[in-house]
Amino acid sequence: MGIIQDEIAKRRTFAIISHPDAGKTTLTEKFLLFGGAIQTAGAVKNNKITKTATSDFMEIERQRGISVATSVMAFHYRGRLINLLDTPGHRDFAEDTYRTLTAVDSVILVIDCVKGVEAQTERLMEVCRMRKTPVIIFINKMDLEGQDPFDLLDELEEKLKIQVRPLSWPISGGHTFKGVYSIYDSQLRLFNPDKTRIAKEVVAIEDIQSEELDELVTPEHANQLREDIDLIEGVYETWDASPYLEGDLAPVFFGSAVNNFGIQEMLDTFIDIAPDPRPRPADVRDVHPEEEPFTGFIFKIHANIDPRHRDRIAFLRVCSGKFARNTFFHHTRLNKKIKFSNPATFLAQDKSVVEEAWPGDVVGLYDTGNFKIGDTLTEGETLQFRGIPSFSPEIFKELVNLDPMKSKQLEKGIQQLTDEGVAQLFIRELGNRRIVGTVGELQFEVIQYRLEHEYGAKCEFQPKRYYKACWILSENQEKLEEFKRIKGTDMVVDKDKNDVFLAPSKFLLDMEIANFPELEFHFTSEFKTAQA
Repeated sequence: MGIIQDEIAKRRTFAIISHPDAGKTTLTEKFLLFGGAIQTAGAVKNNKITKTATSDFMEIERQRGISVATSVMAFHYRGRLINLLDTPGHRDFAEDTYRTLTAVDSVILVIDCVKGVEAQTERLMEVCRMRKTPVIIFINKMDLEGQDPFDLLDELEEKLKIQVRPLSWPISGGHTFKGVYSIYDSQLRLFNPDKTRIAKEVVAIEDIQSEELDELVTPEHANQLREDIDLIEGVYETWDASPYLEGDLAPVFFGSAVNNFGIQEMLDTFIDIAPDPRPRPADVRDVHPEEEPFTGFIFKIHANIDPRHRDRIAFLRVCSGKFARNTFFHHTRLNKKIKFSNPATFLAQDKSVVEEAWPGDVVGLYDTGNFKIGDTLTEGETLQFRGIPSFSPEIFKELVNLDPMKSKQLEKGIQQLTDEGVAQLFIRELGNRRIVGTVGELQFEVIQYRLEHEYGAKCEFQPKRYYKACWILSENQEKLEEFKRIKGTDMVVDKDKNDVFLAPSKFLLDMEIANFPELEFHFTSEFKTAQA
């Protein structure tokens, strides 16, 4: 038992989330820089290549400059093993981000000081609040002319519906940005723009009333800092980690990710206050990390991480016990034993084989088609982890094959891409039509691009006017069959052969719900896990 507790205490597993362009991927890269995982930010093999971020490894991400798949990275920092999950900021890939939030113990939310809180940020925060996930907020781009820090704090509380407590404070901002004062450990870090290296100038200041501060940042800025800190201490409660760990209070840090500034204060504080791996809800009970038997679940599947090899990797979050290489584990959905000879950990594209992993760790398992998102592995106990739903898509299009000679490749490609959770696949048994559902237009571009470049299959998408996908259940089999007969063309099945009604409009959906009280209409696939 002692070994497991030691290993749990060393681990921090968190996701970075934000609105697009808030600087999330840049921040991820700077964390890797602090962990010694990379030597310079934006490091590439030669200067002719456009510099691309370490965590964006899919070709389409490089072209568009956005992250469309969650990247998983592990690095060591101050005696801890940090498992960092970088998530897509683009709203079209929100579902991937929601699933990633099931696999982490805490979150760092990045806010652009110029734009403040944006709509996507509010949605992400709702998911964190729902799960009671502890959140640290990083206000980025302080070297640009942005909003007043106090106004930003008010906006955070109002729009994100969470109490905040600054633990670092900027000295001025924009072109007069002087640095950051750490309220948490009374240290001053002076700003010196450098995009590739770590800022070294740290001055420990015992007392911000001392004249030393005036000499370092000018008397005017020193006085402003003293006034601001007085106000913070007067307005905000004394810092206490317990409401943060319960998901009720968010500590706030300020800095500039691109200039590598204000990040170390946050990372050092994060190491101290962020939670160890936490218990996870399953259908039969809560699973605690210190339990001896191994359990874990698949929260992400990614095909063709290495385009030279047709590999498919399922990402496993270890929830309890010890995961070991070449050991048979029980796949609860398929009720079969599987072992893994080359489980991997990741630093973006660099993979290394791992012999063992502990609660909090994320392990990549080479998959030949055994896994779907939400699958659970155990040492024999039959349980299913919960909280990894598919939501009803918002956009529906029919997949049309443009090259009949490549039908097999198209079929394999769309099956694998939808297993990854990029989109949902519905099959209309009448004529064997394939309808793809997503939450955003951009996913169709990604699917089309990947089908062509990874599977050699050309396709197009024809829009379908549907309002929502509803998973339909009923104990009254006769009524269910009657509904399916009446709604013939709007009835499809998902990949697990569950009945799904594609409702043409909200009005018609409400009407069917009223007409068929014997049927249950579900708008996420979560009910499947609950029934498992």
